[in-house]
Amino acid sequence: YMARIAFVLDRIFRKFGLSGKSFIPMLIGTGCGIPGIMASRTIENERDRRMTIMTTTFIPCGAKVPFIAMVAGAIFGGAAWVATSAYFVGMAAIIISGIMLKKTKMFSGDPAPFVMELPAYHWPTLGNVLRSMWERGWSFIKKAGTIILLSTIFVWFTTYFGWAEDGFRMLSEEEIDCSILARIGSLIAWIFAPLGWGNWKAAVASITGLVAKENIVGTLGILYGGGDETVYQALGTVFTQISGYSFLVFNLLCAPCFAAIGAIKREMNNAKWTWFAIGYQCGFAYLCALMVNQFGKAFTGSLNVIGLVAAIAALAFIIYMLVRPYKEATKLSTKV
Repeated sequence: YMARIAFVLDRIFRKFGLSGKSFIPMLIGTGCGIPGIMASRTIENERDRRMTIMTTTFIPCGAKVPFIAMVAGAIFGGAAWVATSAYFVGMAAIIISGIMLKKTKMFSGDPAPFVMELPAYHWPTLGNVLRSMWERGWSFIKKAGTIILLSTIFVWFTTYFGWAEDGFRMLSEEEIDCSILARIGSLIAWIFAPLGWGNWKAAVASITGLVAKENIVGTLGILYGGGDETVYQALGTVFTQISGYSFLVFNLLCAPCFAAIGAIKREMNNAKWTWFAIGYQCGFAYLCALMVNQFGKAFTGSLNVIGLVAAIAALAFIIYMLVRPYKEATKLSTKV
């Protein structure tokens, strides 16, 4: 059924630069970006495969769901449209990225014909189902018990230890601004100021989210302390709805977790393409979050002239890339 759907969608996907086979990695990516990226192996055309790898992680995966729920509950009062809009933002990012990238020299060229070999399908056996469940469950346990646990310990240590007036020691909750993590976050917080959340706690949470997207929730929980109600109250006072949605958009579209980045590196099989993919994802996420914050502030009366000019320039660039004429290659450029 998935092969048939991919075949039907091929004509639609071609309109924004992707293959119909890209549908399968994107569908799988709603569960986890890693198998979604690996599923791009079924795409024979190198340009389409690389573009699919770069855009698959825009779709919210299972690891981003707790983060989406936290933002929706703490900042938007549990509004249902926040989670729904997150998936539409991911789909829009894929469409826009596909059209823009296809009009660059790196991804230009004649579309590859749609050819898909269908394997011999069989009913899954009970042993294969249990084995698959065990492999995925054990993979999550290892991830939660190693990467997520170690990164949470690191965040906790750097949050509650630092240099106070009497030297390096463990700090109280009132002295967190003197912590190691606060100093690190303060160095990078200015980068996110145009996005509406230039405080060091939000900046640090976004960086730790690169280890695992669930870490954003854990990091903010540690930094703001207390139970869920305390964290929700704190986030509700730190973020406005505009800056909160900007925070959501950036972390949805920026580079995925380290494990998914590793999968990108394996599938790209090229360090330059890997860095280009990460750079594009972060740059595109930054521009989208910038436009959300600056246009939102302009409509609500909190106008920032410089920020608004930057947002208009970003929007103009995206529109130009979308409407610029595109010409398919008409001659063979490879030396033979």
